[in-house]
Amino acid sequence: MIQIQKFADLGHADHGWLNARHHFSFASYYNPKRMNFGLLRVVNDDIVKAGFGFDTHPHRDMEIITYVREGAITHQDSLGNKGRTAAGDLQVMSAGSGVYHSEYNLENTDTVLYQIWIEPNQKNLTPRWDQKEFPKDPISDSLRILASNQKNQGLFINQDAMIYGGKLTQGTTVSQSIKHQAFILVSQGQFDINGSFVEKGDSAEVSNETQITITAKTDAEIIVIDIPAR
Repeated sequence: MIQIQKFADLGHADHGWLNARHHFSFASYYNPKRMNFGLLRVVNDDIVKAGFGFDTHPHRDMEIITYVREGAITHQDSLGNKGRTAAGDLQVMSAGSGVYHSEYNLENTDTVLYQIWIEPNQKNLTPRWDQKEFPKDPISDSLRILASNQKNQGLFINQDAMIYGGKLTQGTTVSQSIKHQAFILVSQGQFDINGSFVEKGDSAEVSNETQITITAKTDAEIIVIDIPAR
């Protein structure tokens, strides 16, 4: 079963420096029907204006994944980590027992990113941060593994979840297996997913399926989050 969420129906908050769309209840946006998808708690589609960002603030007991779509974001935290993550790349912060961090767009153009929160498989873990660069060329056979709980398969996250992604040229078709259930984000372009049409900004919840077929109707980019149910 596939359930589509259109971009126009997402929660919205425009703070001037930050234009955010919320796929689930977050901050001032509350929708009792949109609280989570299994252990996936937050997906924000954010545009951060040049020269602005999130001031230092705390987190704990959450796997916080940032996928940068345009521009770059610069991270700094109380563990002494600092790094710049650019378009097409990923960073992961395991907040664990507690960490303070800031995120700033130090570029000359707006930064567009997905902010993804996944509940960890343990609480009070040692906090950590990491980032990874990925190939930017379009894929032809299978989506790339961006994050997982397996060593050497993307960035490590403390949960039995997998995040896949990639750019596809128009007409490319790939098959994607699903272990649990999948939350799909359309970063760019248009796709057909098992006969359902989705376009930039939309998301899709896929349940009770072990495999899906993804066809790019235009040059496009997609993120697939394979996430356990509660």
